[in-house]
Amino acid sequence: MRVFESAGTEAGDGLTRDCLDPLVISRLRASFSSIVSTEHGHHRLTTTFYATLFAEHPEFRSLFPAALDQQSHRLFQALQFVIDNLEDVDRVLGFLGQLGRDHRKYGVEGRHYFASGHALLVAVQSSFTQAIWTPSLTAAWTELLDLLLNTMADAADNDDLPAAWGATVVDHERRLDDLAIVRLETDSPIPYGAGQYLSVQIPQRPRMWRYLSAAIPANPYGQLEFHVRRVSGGWVSPAIVNETQVGDRWLLSSPLGGLEVDRESGQDVLMIGSGTGIAPLRAQVMEMAMRSNNPRVHMFVGGKYPCDLYDIETLWHLSLSNPWLTVVPVSEEDEDPWWHTTPAPEAPPGLHQRLQGQLGRVVARFGSWADRQIQISGSPAMIKTTVYALQGGGTPPELIRHDPLI
Repeated sequence: MRVFESAGTEAGDGLTRDCLDPLVISRLRASFSSIVSTEHGHHRLTTTFYATLFAEHPEFRSLFPAALDQQSHRLFQALQFVIDNLEDVDRVLGFLGQLGRDHRKYGVEGRHYFASGHALLVAVQSSFTQAIWTPSLTAAWTELLDLLLNTMADAADNDDLPAAWGATVVDHERRLDDLAIVRLETDSPIPYGAGQYLSVQIPQRPRMWRYLSAAIPANPYGQLEFHVRRVSGGWVSPAIVNETQVGDRWLLSSPLGGLEVDRESGQDVLMIGSGTGIAPLRAQVMEMAMRSNNPRVHMFVGGKYPCDLYDIETLWHLSLSNPWLTVVPVSEEDEDPWWHTTPAPEAPPGLHQRLQGQLGRVVARFGSWADRQIQISGSPAMIKTTVYALQGGGTPPELIRHDPLI
């Protein structure tokens, strides 16, 4: 079941899909760009928003985690995604609807969104000097924030799925020193689409939700698999890799994300994944393998060292039994670091040998891929450099899809 869908033909009080005209979009983009380019603009906007919100509604503070750094980052990235995709209103409404459903895990309801509009407008306006802020900017941002908040409120108040699902850890496999594969069984199946990600909370870090991509398609038994790499200095990923045990109880929130293969377009597919970013791509090709007719898929799988291609054998097996799938392994370094002593697996006869180089540049060397649906998944830095390399090689930007970098 694909959960990335529009929030209805209308969003709120008469705000339709095509409500933002090109002039309004231009004003919004220019003003947001000036915030991004200003030193500490990101920090000023989010800090002002939360300070204003909690001053106006002190009771809202209990809905948020004690530390707001992750929350602030996600707020800014969500605004960035909306601003970047204003011409694709269906995509924006789908994204906002997902966020509205996801935020129910905090106890957020529609009324909380309606009460937040003034704080958001104050935060945006505070990023400009009084001389630069104009009535036309006030009108443009008021229109956008009405669309944003009404869509999220409507999604939060009209979803009949649970706000969160319980799940039990049934397996914890340490694939690398800093990478674990965690398998769970949920109390009831979660209706997510292959390619989506979910917000998870673990018992070792209560009230700290993190996004993880499902590495297998949904199934009627509620089985889930996540691939998690330890982030240096992080709070949640080290606990998942180092401390998670069989029997632990996790909470999972509503699915998010829009990565999916459009089977009706007739276009073949290019997938590019690095590290644990292969998870949503892996889930999609596994789901496709259950069907008899599929477009061709070229999947480039990258990492710094050969050992970072930790699941390449699974992908090779999928490729051997599904001739529409071509897997191309890529590593920046030709040899593993000295502390990794397990030999890298050899590609089966007839399959693509490992290439060396920076992932985006390697993919771009094959051409513009202008006839493909393109998905990219990995770290924010990897996605940005890969998009840059593809566009430099002539790839039309409208063909490239990746989820918001939150």
